[in-house]
Amino acid sequence: MGEWRRVLGVGVTGVVALGLTLGVTAQQVPDETQQPPVTFRLEVNYVEVDAVVTDEDGSFVDDLTLEDFEILEDGEAQEVSAFSLVNIPVARAERALFSPDPLEPDVSSNARPFDGRVFVLLLDDLHTTAERTNQTKVVAREFIEQHLGANDLASVFFTSGRSDGSQGFTGNRRLLLNAIDSFIGQGVRSSVLTRNDTFFRRLGERDATERVIDELDNERGLKARATLATLRELSEWLSGVRGRRKAVVFMSQGIDYDIYDVITRPFAGSRYASTVVAETKRTIAAATQANVAIYTLDPRGMATVGSDLAEAVYIQDDRGTGGGTGLSAESLRYNMRLAHDSLQTMADETGGMAFINSNDLSSAFTRIVEDNSSYYVLGYYPSNDRRDGRFRDIEVRVTRPGLVVRSRNGYLAPRGRDDEPELVEAEGASEALREVMTNPLPVSGLSLRVAAAPFLGERPKSSVAVMVELDGGNLTFAERDGLLVDTVELSLTIVDDEGKIAGGESQSLELELQPETHEAVSRHGLKVVSRFDLEPGRYQVRVASHETGGGRSGSILYDLEVPDFSEGPLQMSGIALASADASRTPTAKADEQFREVLPTQPTTLRDFVLGDELFVFSEIYDNETDTSHTVDIRTTIRADDGRVVFDLTDERSSDELEGKRGGYGHALRIPLDGVEPGLYVLRTEASSRLDREASAARDVPFRLRAGQ
Repeated sequence: MGEWRRVLGVGVTGVVALGLTLGVTAQQVPDETQQPPVTFRLEVNYVEVDAVVTDEDGSFVDDLTLEDFEILEDGEAQEVSAFSLVNIPVARAERALFSPDPLEPDVSSNARPFDGRVFVLLLDDLHTTAERTNQTKVVAREFIEQHLGANDLASVFFTSGRSDGSQGFTGNRRLLLNAIDSFIGQGVRSSVLTRNDTFFRRLGERDATERVIDELDNERGLKARATLATLRELSEWLSGVRGRRKAVVFMSQGIDYDIYDVITRPFAGSRYASTVVAETKRTIAAATQANVAIYTLDPRGMATVGSDLAEAVYIQDDRGTGGGTGLSAESLRYNMRLAHDSLQTMADETGGMAFINSNDLSSAFTRIVEDNSSYYVLGYYPSNDRRDGRFRDIEVRVTRPGLVVRSRNGYLAPRGRDDEPELVEAEGASEALREVMTNPLPVSGLSLRVAAAPFLGERPKSSVAVMVELDGGNLTFAERDGLLVDTVELSLTIVDDEGKIAGGESQSLELELQPETHEAVSRHGLKVVSRFDLEPGRYQVRVASHETGGGRSGSILYDLEVPDFSEGPLQMSGIALASADASRTPTAKADEQFREVLPTQPTTLRDFVLGDELFVFSEIYDNETDTSHTVDIRTTIRADDGRVVFDLTDERSSDELEGKRGGYGHALRIPLDGVEPGLYVLRTEASSRLDREASAARDVPFRLRAGQ
């Protein structure tokens, strides 16, 4: 047993659970179980367990039913209230044949229930030394580039808690990679080396046999506590997500703090040992209560003490004192063992896996993905509902002979008063809407599509148009006085990269429709277009909706980047796309500015029928004011195989701007006929004849299908 586990006194054995992450709705058992349904609301006494069942060949067994399972808690049988099978394929990102890069859609939708894995990449900048920064980036990028499926969601956070550069849940690889590239290690030197350094500085001043403290102990202790607090907060954030495994991939060199020092050397410097022990217990408790599996990975691979020892030798030689300090490779190995033990303990106790001292990190990532792809989810309300903070053993069994079950072995029960779960504050919003707003993942039920297009506003802000469309087929109307009525709550929140609310609105749409309007809404949906003034930067648009007629709720996340339109010689707005067929969608809230440039309000549709007509609008901003010049604006539509099926160039003169900074409005109609069904990419690109290097472009992928 390692030092961390011995001091923590935790009770999980060395068997590692295979955890999996997916979004399959839990299948409710029949009513006679007398158990309440599982919802998105956090219920602190509800326990979920993930189980991987394999045959004698190690192959996953996917034909088990609820009756095949048995759960024991502290040896007592429990009544299972929720059961589901999760089996997630690895989907590949869609790409056009002419491009090596995946296509980046400009629309987010929850029309298809989320069916991927959930990964949180936590990069430990507090315990990664600066010289290991690039190595950590390379490893983290490999996970995103080679192991993240197109149906997965991932986020990137840092243990320091810094919000700039972090990235919330998204499937956009480019944004995830950008977040990883902002990582900077700020870990301190090994405590063995800092103690050794202090020793040399004190030589000649006092007895060299004096016990030397670690002068960085305070900073080391604070960083250990901050790292554990971040892990705990992530678990609490993910606690409202039910019916799937949540995986935190913790990339760290390990917590460099000798928690055993409180016993053996209480005056040698580890003043925070007991605090770090307590914080670690709290972190494990939060993760096990939330069913969060922590996968720990040392990005150094096969770590050695070589670099630390080389640094120690340099210190000795620099001071001309030779090897009289007693510093040895063994003391450095001891510190590395403690750091790795912290990683092993967190992984084992939360049902994850630890990957340390291995250069085959690609295989480690494959194991993590496999662990989060095929499993069973079982939920129950423990018969022992005491909130005593004690460890509870869990054993999952199957009645079919010859099968092997792997699952987490227990959890720490909550302690203290059962607080009411906190819901998002939204003035005037119903509890149902606030619940779905609280969920960190997209929620299907009420289908939504969201798109956004930034345009030049009053400097330095931009004017961002946000289009939201609801699936009218999801709405349940009641008849009243000859009208068809329903109420739809819609909340839109824009959060900046520091987690602060930068804009948003909430509205209640009281729908009282004539039969013909009801028919249009049911067939084509309902559209809301809003405008917001935003500074340049990265944002996440969070849209949630609830309708009272059928009680359906839905939410969606949309990643938004607002450019600084004053930078560089040329900039381009977002592209607003509309179509003749999409104009049949009733609009509950229209945008007046679009009325001036488009024949109909923009759409979030990216699936059009042959014979339809596209309406495209964008603006090109020209910041070259000194010399008269021409700007070429070219719009093409390219088929999957690279064929150009539409090509139009518009020449614009800077004389239109009268020597001032400004923009060229670019509007055109494109008939969608004479081509085959399939995948296409619309591209608008602007270039200056004054400087051919000055250019700006936007791409919009879409599909064409044959009409009904």
